Amino acid sequence: MEYFAGEFDVAVIGAGHAGIEAALASARLGCETIIFATNLDSIGNLPCNPSIGGTAKGHLVREIDALGGEMGKAADKATIQSRMLNRGKGPAVHSLRVQVDRRLYSAIMKETLENQPRLLVKQAEIVDLRQISDNKWEVVTKLGALYRAKAVIIATGTFLGGRIFVGEVHYDSGPDGMFAATSLSQVLKNMGISLRRFKTGTPPRVDFKTIDLDKLEVQPGDEKVVPFSFETEEPPVNRAVCYITWTTQKTKEIILKNLHRSPMYSGVIEGIGARYCPSIEDKIVRFADKETHQLFIEPCGLNTREAYLQGCSTSLPEEVQAEMYRTIPGLENVQIMRTAYAIEYDCCDPLQLYPTLEFIKFKGLYGAGQFNGTSGYEEAAAQGLVAGINAALKIKGQPPLILERSGSYIGTLIDDLVTKGVADPYRMLTSRSEYRLVLRQDNADERLTPLGKKIGLVSDEKWEKFKEKQELKQQELRRLTTTVIRPSEEVNKILEKHGTTPIQTGVRLVELMRRPQLGYEQLKKVDNTRPTLPDAVMEQVETEIKYEGYIKRQLAQIKEAKRLEALSLPEDIDYYEITGLRNEAKEKLSKIRPTNIGQASRISGVNPADISVLIIWHKTRAAATKSDNILENENL
Repeated sequence: MEYFAGEFDVAVIGAGHAGIEAALASARLGCETIIFATNLDSIGNLPCNPSIGGTAKGHLVREIDALGGEMGKAADKATIQSRMLNRGKGPAVHSLRVQVDRRLYSAIMKETLENQPRLLVKQAEIVDLRQISDNKWEVVTKLGALYRAKAVIIATGTFLGGRIFVGEVHYDSGPDGMFAATSLSQVLKNMGISLRRFKTGTPPRVDFKTIDLDKLEVQPGDEKVVPFSFETEEPPVNRAVCYITWTTQKTKEIILKNLHRSPMYSGVIEGIGARYCPSIEDKIVRFADKETHQLFIEPCGLNTREAYLQGCSTSLPEEVQAEMYRTIPGLENVQIMRTAYAIEYDCCDPLQLYPTLEFIKFKGLYGAGQFNGTSGYEEAAAQGLVAGINAALKIKGQPPLILERSGSYIGTLIDDLVTKGVADPYRMLTSRSEYRLVLRQDNADERLTPLGKKIGLVSDEKWEKFKEKQELKQQELRRLTTTVIRPSEEVNKILEKHGTTPIQTGVRLVELMRRPQLGYEQLKKVDNTRPTLPDAVMEQVETEIKYEGYIKRQLAQIKEAKRLEALSLPEDIDYYEITGLRNEAKEKLSKIRPTNIGQASRISGVNPADISVLIIWHKTRAAATKSDNILENENL
C-alpha cells in the first residue's frame, strides 16, 4: 500500500558524490529538496580508493569549488596526505590529489546535508518513478511512501542493478556489502530509458599491521600543501604516508594459472569495464611483456588499520587473492580485511540527455554521476552540481546553466557525454580538453566564480575574497611590467648562476620572468620591490607570463569555437525537413538534439558539409525571422 508522504521541489535519488552536490545546490538555490540514500551511513562513501583528485580530476574538484560546490571543502577537512601530481610537467597538467580519512569524509558530508536548510535526508530505496505531468513526478519507496516533486535527479552510482563478483561467487549487492537498487532499473526500462551494463573493480583492504614496511618505498606528501578549496585559509597538514611496491613474476604466474576463474575471462561478467583503471588480471594479459606492475599502499584513515592496495583491483577468488598478494614484497604475511571484488551495474546512455543533464524525452528528470556512464567520485560530483543547479533554475523559471567545453573541464565532461556518448566508463583526462592551457586548476576561480556568484551559490564573503585576489594579481602584473632591473655585477652573477644570459641594458621584470630558467624564486634577490603575495597569486602570475603566447593562441581558438556555439538550434527543429543534410546526420542530430551548431559539429557522423548546411539554414531562418519582425512592426 502506498501513502502520501510529502511534496518537494526536487527529489534526489542517491546520496553519493553526485547526489550530495545535486541536493546541496538545489536547496541552496531555494528549492525544497529531499535526498534518498539506501543507507544513511553510506552518504559520501568512498567505496573504491580513499582519495580525492588526481590527474584532471583535481581540476574538476577545483571547478566544483569555484562554482560553489562542497567536495573541495570536505576533502580539505578530511585530508591525511596531499600531493600535487605532475610537478615536473607544464602547469596545464598539475593536479592535486589527496588521501582522505574515509570515515571522516563521509561524516563531514552527512553532517553538511543534515544541517542544510530546505533539505530533508531520508533513508529509503526508491522502487518506482512516475511522471504525472510535464512538471510533476512521483517517487515511491520500498515501504510505500509516495513523494511528489517537480524535478527528480537520478544519482544511483553503482547501486542500480548492482551485482558483486568474486571468482565463481556472484550475488546482488551494492558496493561495500550494501543493498542494491533492484527495482528501479526495470521501472526506467519500462519508461523507455535506454540502460546498459558497466563494470568497475575494487581492490582489497588489508591489515596495515601485517605489512613489512621495511620492504616498501616511502611516498611522503608535499612539504608545501595546497588546499582544494579557494575558501580554505589554513592548508591541510600531512598526517600519514603512503608506500610503493611491485608485483613479481610469481604474482603473474598465479594470476595466469587462475585466469579461467576470473569472472571477466570466464564470461560471467557482461558489463564493460573502465579502460583507464584495469584490474590486475587485465594488466597482466594486456601488458604481457611487462614483468612487474607498481602498486600503492594507502591508509584508509587515521583510526583504522585498513590499507588500500591501489592498482590491484581484481575479481579473482578470495583464496587466489590471498595467494597472489603474498608474492608481493612487503605483503608476504598480509591479512585481507575486505576482499577485492568487481561490481556490475546499470547506467543510462548519456546521449539521451541535454547538456543541462535533463532527459530529452522526460521533462524534469535528470541524470548525474555513474548513472550517466562515468567513473570516479570527481566526475560524479561535477555532474551532480550541474544537475542540481539546472533542476533549481528550471523550477524558478530561470535560464539553464550550460557550461562550455572551452570554459571548464566540467563543460568538457558533460559535452563529451551528451554529444559523443560513452562506450565504457568515462574518466576525465587532461588530454580530453583542447584548451587545457587555459583550463588550469590554479585559475578555476577566475573562470567560474563569477558564474557561481551569478547563479547564487557563491557567498558575498567568498566573492569579496575573490575580488581581492584578482586585484592583487592585476597590481602585480602592472608592477612586473613597469619595474626595470638595471645591469650590475650582482644581477648578472645571479642570472648566470641560473643558466641564463646576463643583461647589458635595463630589462623589465616581466621580460626576465619569461625566461624558462627564471621565476619568482630565482629572481627574489634581484626584485627588491616585490610585495608579500599569496602563493596562489604568484603561481598564476608566473604561469600567465611564461605561457602568454600559447594562452593567446588558445584564446583565439576559443573565440572561433564560440562563434559556432552562438548559433543556437531550436529544441523542436525537424532535421528531416532540412535539405542537404545526409541521412546519417539527420538521424544523429534528431537523437542527440544539440543546443547549438558548435555542439552539432562534435557529433560523430555529422561531417563539415552537414555543418555548412546547418549554418546556411540558421542564416536563412534568422533573415526570415528579421523580415517577419519588420512586417509586424509596419503593420502595428
